[in-house]
Amino acid sequence: MAKIHPTALVEDGAALGAGVEIGPFCHVGARVTLEEEVRLVSHVTISGITSIGARTVVYPQAALGGEGQIRGNDFPDGRLAIGADCVLREMVSMNVGSRKGGGITRVGARGYFMANSHVGHDCHVGDDVTFANSVALGGHSVIGDRVIFGGLSAVQQFCRVGSGAMVGGLTGVNRDVIPYAMAFGDHAELAGLNLIGLKRRGLTRDAIHALRGAFRSIFYGADGSIESRAIAARSKWPDVAEIGEIVDFILADAKQPLCLARRRGEAQ
Repeated sequence: MAKIHPTALVEDGAALGAGVEIGPFCHVGARVTLEEEVRLVSHVTISGITSIGARTVVYPQAALGGEGQIRGNDFPDGRLAIGADCVLREMVSMNVGSRKGGGITRVGARGYFMANSHVGHDCHVGDDVTFANSVALGGHSVIGDRVIFGGLSAVQQFCRVGSGAMVGGLTGVNRDVIPYAMAFGDHAELAGLNLIGLKRRGLTRDAIHALRGAFRSIFYGADGSIESRAIAARSKWPDVAEIGEIVDFILADAKQPLCLARRRGEAQ
């Protein structure tokens, strides 16, 4: 049975799972689904066609399921789907999808979204991500699993950030960031691999050395295009799955150019 504070407003039609807690002054719309043990701390607004996965906790002033921030938006059936076991801190905002973007914004499981972070319309965010304070995703961004964003970083619309990447604070991502990389700067540049993240994932020493070799050959090589060097790297290290993932990312039909490596110093 749900526990609803007397000052909360839950519209008819909202679906509440077992053990849901809705705190003071929350507003839950008629087309919202809260799965079991979701907890809204207080002053949370959830609208639109929004579903929130089990055991997710939402803190005060969060606004979830609002219309995409698009001039002349005329799509009332956009959706927002948030996975299980997420934490959404104060004033987090996430918008539903748009007509042109496929109609849905997806956020994976076990994400940690710090205060003021924003997920724009039609974004697709993977599992186990961490958004520090005031991170902003423009519409149609695609974020892989286990990505970490430093505070006040921003991603331009249609950009991709690959799995396991780390984006530094105050970084503006206006180009695609390959998986397992680190990116920093006003306009993001690759600063090497996210070696700490790779070690935490349990990659072997040999696999990490292979990834470093592939990074150097792809981004610091002199022969051919980045695409041809990426294909050559996969051929040289066919047994390292992470290299294959990076190559597939580079070769995908992307809507934004690729974030390139810094030219000063040696690749990490």
